[in-house]
Amino acid sequence: MLKLSRRWVNIQDVRLMAKRSKSYDAVIIGGGHNGLVSACYLQISGAKVCVLERRSIVGGAAVTEEIVPGFKFSRASYVLSLLRPEIIRDLELKKHGLKVHLRNPSSYTPIHDSLWAKYPARSLTLSSSEEFNQKQIAQFSKNDAEAYPKYEKYLERMVEAIEPLLDLPASSVNRLLNGDQSVLKKAWSVYRNKRILKAANSLINLGGDLNKFLELMTAPATKILDRWFESEPLKATLATDAVIGAFASPSNPGTSYVLLHHVMGELEGVKGAWGYPEGGMGAVTQAMASKAKSLGVDIFTDTEVKEIIWDEHNGAQGVATTKGEEFKAKLVLSNATPEVTFMRLLPKESLGEEFRMAVQSIDYESPVTKINVAVKELPNFLADPTRDQGVAGPHHQTTIHLNCESTDLLQNAYSDAREGLISRRPMLEMVIPSTLDKTIAPPGCHVCLIFSQFTPYHLKDGRVWSEETKDSYAKQVFNNIDEYAPGFSSSIIGFEVLSPPDLEKTFGLTGGNIFHGALSLDQLFTLRVGGGFGPSAPETPVKNLLLCGSGGHPGGGVMGAPGKLAAEEAIRLLK
Repeated sequence: MLKLSRRWVNIQDVRLMAKRSKSYDAVIIGGGHNGLVSACYLQISGAKVCVLERRSIVGGAAVTEEIVPGFKFSRASYVLSLLRPEIIRDLELKKHGLKVHLRNPSSYTPIHDSLWAKYPARSLTLSSSEEFNQKQIAQFSKNDAEAYPKYEKYLERMVEAIEPLLDLPASSVNRLLNGDQSVLKKAWSVYRNKRILKAANSLINLGGDLNKFLELMTAPATKILDRWFESEPLKATLATDAVIGAFASPSNPGTSYVLLHHVMGELEGVKGAWGYPEGGMGAVTQAMASKAKSLGVDIFTDTEVKEIIWDEHNGAQGVATTKGEEFKAKLVLSNATPEVTFMRLLPKESLGEEFRMAVQSIDYESPVTKINVAVKELPNFLADPTRDQGVAGPHHQTTIHLNCESTDLLQNAYSDAREGLISRRPMLEMVIPSTLDKTIAPPGCHVCLIFSQFTPYHLKDGRVWSEETKDSYAKQVFNNIDEYAPGFSSSIIGFEVLSPPDLEKTFGLTGGNIFHGALSLDQLFTLRVGGGFGPSAPETPVKNLLLCGSGGHPGGGVMGAPGKLAAEEAIRLLK
């Protein structure tokens, strides 16, 4: 032991304090997946980087935690698809332990037994097979069965146009959309930047489909889906993708864009595929952290940033923590939400009034309550009962949509929440990753992850999300599931409920919004963060400060693109 300042300090703590006193080229606030991506690319470029994480584990919302003994939960995010393939390759994530179980089929919508007389089939399952999908859909509508492959090709065409924009800084997207030819000339003559050329080419190739593209970006999902299909179970199943994580109904303008956001991913070379990382979503960020450490990145957990050190002449100079430590840096990259970054960590005088007002007006409304459940047996659905309850059927490994037989049900759930009420029949998406990943639950048992909405952050009549309120809501959800799969409630070993305030408190998600801000048309591309009143992320109006989280372009989801774009801008600034 060594005596310092009249108190005894462990030698190991002294060494740690010495290490933490170093100056860095870049300090990253938050060890979520985007922060880790930024750290890796910066360190690869030769910069010296550290990551500061408030919690005891890195990963942000992409974490695996053992809430019930023996059961490993993906506590917030729960499926993988959008992570950019080049990030997986560049960071050698498979070498660092990432293994993904692809799902097929992709979705399952059982029909409530009270509606069996109304519909000619008891469930709708969709997969990667065109023939299988047409047979499933034909149970409800032959016209829809014929239209569905054409609809998928239509979405693929739109994805081809928009996907390249995900890999471009918002400033380049803005210049492309405004017809600035200089960005193309610079891309070719200076950078040989294939991404800019690809993005420009994709927009040019739309040709006569440009109006369809613009409509898809702005229209309600119901307008698009009603044009293509007539059967409610199919339309409602597809509409869930348009509103997942959004405080919006499928009839709200702009929701059709999010249809694309959920089909533009890729896993193992399969377009539109979704999967379960072995070991839970934390396996993704643990692989990233492993890569970062192998490169020499310093990662400090249990280290909460209190403020960004700023002066009017030099901008951001580093950060100070709640423990009184200071980390000096040439650049600061924030993986926190824009609200936390600009409104809590910076002094008011560091921002212009217009930009400050724009940040204050960002929509962070969240309809999401996540319920993580440990069960002793698989749910057995009335619509598709299994003889051997211990054997998972294909429908168990996919996204299970409950209370989703019609778009009216989704609208009603949304309308309740708009009144400040917890939805009477909430839209439920349930996944059971333990059907494919045997590492996250004891033999014979399973992990059920329930993504539910619509549940407002602020409840009517001054009610709050107390433990009593959360338990009551969980019981309501479990009773709903019992209606589709009798006995589900009695199979529960343990569970946790993460309401919007819990998501905010636990993971730093302002308002509980999983995307760091709604993916609405007024908060996309160059309008993300600044709303046109300042630079578009990753750039900020504060010198030497970049935004590397999902609050910047191109938005939320476990994508990694905001982190990569921020790293590229940081590398440019450092050099």
